[in-house]
Amino acid sequence: ANTLSWRNPTTPLPMENQPRAVLERLFGDADDTSQHARLERIREDRSILDSLVHEVDSFRGTLAAGDRNKVDQYLDAIRDIERRIQLAEVRSDVELPELARPTGGIPDTFAEHAKLMFDLQVLALQTDMTRVITFMMSREVSPRTYPELGIPDPHHGLSHHQNNPVQMEKLSKVNLHHIEQFAYFLDRLQSTPDGDGTLLDHMLMLYGCGISDGNQHLHVNLPILLAGGAAGRLRGGRHVRVVDETPLTNLQLSLLDKVGVPTEQLGDSTGQLAHLSDV
Repeated sequence: ANTLSWRNPTTPLPMENQPRAVLERLFGDADDTSQHARLERIREDRSILDSLVHEVDSFRGTLAAGDRNKVDQYLDAIRDIERRIQLAEVRSDVELPELARPTGGIPDTFAEHAKLMFDLQVLALQTDMTRVITFMMSREVSPRTYPELGIPDPHHGLSHHQNNPVQMEKLSKVNLHHIEQFAYFLDRLQSTPDGDGTLLDHMLMLYGCGISDGNQHLHVNLPILLAGGAAGRLRGGRHVRVVDETPLTNLQLSLLDKVGVPTEQLGDSTGQLAHLSDV
């Protein structure tokens, strides 16, 4: 319930909500972001990993099959780090934009936290440190309150509004507040040059949720927003209504095709959406 990314069908990847941890994972934990300092950190990290892999490989041969599986998972995690180091080496000559380093924990308000996390995503995309991001605006069954909006009620409780107009109005305010933060992200992307356009021109984003009516726990007919030009592969400015109970994975399957990752099947998908072929 608290992650969107999975290593495999049974292993979720943990969500990171600490802004400083995200920045350090991308660019290292030192305050000096010069090219020389970054290369020194890369060399040090690679040396540590080389030693770890050698020791673990030697140790693995002494283990039973079940224990070897656990060690293999550990090695997979090390290889993930190696891939990030390789990417950092390739991008070590990139001049980093100015960004105030987060010094504390999580900001006090939802808007401050969301905008800081979006700023970090723009930075990661701008420097080509990643090309794929999954981001949760809120945890499932979230107990968060929004006193800055005059809403002391927990978010999850509001979704079970029992058709109470007062509760529904509060829920609408929370939803509006969330989409306003996403709009901030889109503005940042639109104002960031990239190639022959902007980051937004060359991106494809899906914004939405897994329930259309929290009061009834309906998982069908979801309101979904697509944003970005997808490098000319998608025509925007449209409101498309699909056949009732069309699997969300049909949309995701179609989007994979749009970004050059053709896939025959995804989850419970039954095929691509014809509407998205109308570029």
